[in-house]
Amino acid sequence: MPKSTKKKKDKAADFSKAKLKLGKGKQAASNVVDTSFKARSIALPTQNISTGKDTDTPTTKRRLTFDALIVHLKHYNASTRRDAILGLRELLEAHPELIGVHLTTLINSCVRTISDEDANVRKTLLSFFVWLFRHVPREDIIPHSPVLLLFTTSAQTHIFPEIRIDAVRFLDVFLEHIPHIVTEGWTQQGSSGHGRRVLEGYLGILNAGTTFGEGGDKGPVQATSTASVVLSLASKLVVFKSLATFLDHALAKTDYDTEADVPSVNASTPTWYFSSSFASTSSFDAFDALLRPSTYPLVRAPQSSLPRHWAPEAGGDDWEDFVSHYASVSSGSLSWAIQELHDIDNAIARLSDHKESDSGVDAQVASALHIARTLQATLVSIFLDCAPAVFSPSSSPPETELQMVLVVCRIYRSLYGRILQDAAESGHVHGPAEADLHVMLSHLSPYFPFTATTAIPAKRDIKVEQVFQDLNLIYCELSSFLVLVSQGGDRRPTALHHPQSRSSRGKRSQPSANPASLVSSRQIQRVSEYIVRLLRGEPSSSGIQPSLSRPITPQAYVSLLPTVWSLINTANPEVEEASTSLFAALVEHAIKTSSTSAVKRHTVDFIGRLVLLDREPEYLGAFRVGRNADHDTKLEEWVLQLPKTLWELGGNHLTTSETIVRLLLRLSQRRSALFQPAAFNALRSRLMPYFVITHPARGKLPGPYSKLPAESPLRRLVLDLVATITANCSRKGTDCNDLVSAADEATQGTPEETYLTGVRVASS
Repeated sequence: MPKSTKKKKDKAADFSKAKLKLGKGKQAASNVVDTSFKARSIALPTQNISTGKDTDTPTTKRRLTFDALIVHLKHYNASTRRDAILGLRELLEAHPELIGVHLTTLINSCVRTISDEDANVRKTLLSFFVWLFRHVPREDIIPHSPVLLLFTTSAQTHIFPEIRIDAVRFLDVFLEHIPHIVTEGWTQQGSSGHGRRVLEGYLGILNAGTTFGEGGDKGPVQATSTASVVLSLASKLVVFKSLATFLDHALAKTDYDTEADVPSVNASTPTWYFSSSFASTSSFDAFDALLRPSTYPLVRAPQSSLPRHWAPEAGGDDWEDFVSHYASVSSGSLSWAIQELHDIDNAIARLSDHKESDSGVDAQVASALHIARTLQATLVSIFLDCAPAVFSPSSSPPETELQMVLVVCRIYRSLYGRILQDAAESGHVHGPAEADLHVMLSHLSPYFPFTATTAIPAKRDIKVEQVFQDLNLIYCELSSFLVLVSQGGDRRPTALHHPQSRSSRGKRSQPSANPASLVSSRQIQRVSEYIVRLLRGEPSSSGIQPSLSRPITPQAYVSLLPTVWSLINTANPEVEEASTSLFAALVEHAIKTSSTSAVKRHTVDFIGRLVLLDREPEYLGAFRVGRNADHDTKLEEWVLQLPKTLWELGGNHLTTSETIVRLLLRLSQRRSALFQPAAFNALRSRLMPYFVITHPARGKLPGPYSKLPAESPLRRLVLDLVATITANCSRKGTDCNDLVSAADEATQGTPEETYLTGVRVASS
């Protein structure tokens, strides 16, 4: 029965009609075809059929032009932004002519990614800037420095610590190429320069505080909002390295040359440490100019060579100026380029950096005092944390800790070197700074001299040994600063730059502890022994593994000069033996140094000044030539080998040759005690081959004098020396005809022939 009912219902369903319901539309049949459609637009900006393809436009391998890559720098996807930077480098490497054309657009677009939240984008941009700045002239980067430093200093205060650390890495790139712009105005609150903001960014990252307060260096140290962030040792190393470089450039006393870098071969020998032994600034300046070569490559404004004639009254058509002739004004052109105006602004800012503060201290020194006081606790703490691992006798020093100790010492050298140099020169008292430096030296002293102490000879690391040598040199410099301050305080007036009565000389402006008491005699002896070994090229005697023996570099020699002077100029009888051995090693090193060595000119300049000090009327130091017979013999030997050095240099190294000639000229003019009759005759005979060489087979040949450039002032300076020696011979009743004949033969037919005759007549 149920089965038949189901069959009936199935048959009825085939013919049943669906009932319509209210509100429901008519249902479509099951076999209806859907004919509806939808249309959408697709944007293809790079495939516009209405615009023809420019096959001449440079593109990358992915067919992306410069404009397309600039657009991709703003993409929301980090990978796209990173690929855009890589594409820019690929495009500019293949087409370097695009750099100058699109430099403004390129920098303005790239600076926005300095604070990008993706680490890969920042790392790629940093690598791109390192490459880019090496291919762009410095004068083209300077106009873009405001926007570069604006975004970088903003990134220094970013909420994320990793972005702040990367901002410091960008500053390292800028310090390498435009250091004078980065440090501009660092001593001035609210200055238009970026140096102040950069410095505050450093201190803020280090949690050392950034506010100087209204009271200058007396203001409280205030922590910033980033003080709760604890950086790792590796991150601190990045910041401290950059800060050390910043301070090196900011505290440098020489003006930065924006036109060309001075070659290291012609780098001048520092002489500031002599100033504390002179009674006045004018006397020291005169002494400093004695051996200053005229061939030193300084970029200066050209002096007018136009003739000037005196007349009782100025005529209306007279073109002469009262002081000088200024071509830019006389030509009627009063237009300057933007870069020239920017250079003037930088020069004014550098001058304002050296203005005195309300306390009478140089503004640069006052800022250095505040930074030193602010960082003192941080630097000492970091050194105490890293020193046990670095100077452990049982293991090699870890790279991070070793570099951290070196950077801490570099910062001390920059800050306290500038502070105590001012104390030695001007007589200002910086007692707290001297005490802080003594604290740091007390922590360094147990490890001096610093040597690599690994017990495995096969694992000798030259880089590690170089770091330890740098530490030794810095330690010697820091020790000498305190000694120089004590020497200056005993002999100098309160302020060297202001006139003062003779009765007030030797008094300091404020009572303070004697800095010499901060440096023990034992410490001075250890420093002296180390310098003697370094000058003689002997390996260090301390440590399980002795360091390699190698000649001293010019940078190391120059950095040791303040230390050497402070040790040989002391009147302390406890260190007299160490001072004597140091001076002997110094002269021996100067004699053995090759003529073509980069150190040779510095040896001539320094030892030559030591010899000239004896005849300076306002010299107040303790060092004197003639007190030790052995020293006088060594100095005489050194002076007599200078003509040989002059002959070997020939027409090369003109700066060194001029320094030697000036020294011999000054000694002859002052009738130095070293020029005894035998030494004077030996000097005269050794100068003859410089003009004419007598060969046994080829006869007479022109000497190195003929190789000097025709426009070089050294040619006439040598003739001045000949005339001075001739005049001395006449006074002593000796014959100098051989030297005169050689000089006459060398100058025959040249413009110097008349000059030699004139100076001989004038000096007779």
